[in-house]
Amino acid sequence: MAALPLSGCDVERGAPSFTLFGAFFPAWMFCAGIGIMVAIGARAIFVSTGCSAVLPYQLAVCSSIGVIAGVLAWLLWFGS
Repeated sequence: MAALPLSGCDVERGAPSFTLFGAFFPAWMFCAGIGIMVAIGARAIFVSTGCSAVLPYQLAVCSSIGVIAGVLAWLLWFGS
């Protein structure tokens, strides 16, 4: 029963990863990087348009946008 949560990476399929510069790169790290870049871009857009002056909880909003982008990237590329 204790090994049941460890069955997420099937033996036949393996962990979701891809080759980058000759090494296996985990897919979750790629999607997290996309989320971080989208959150930074959202912050830049809010500052350039002036929305940051009236938008409350900017850290929560930009973090949420980044998480949504990372999860969508995961679902579009690696989801089943």
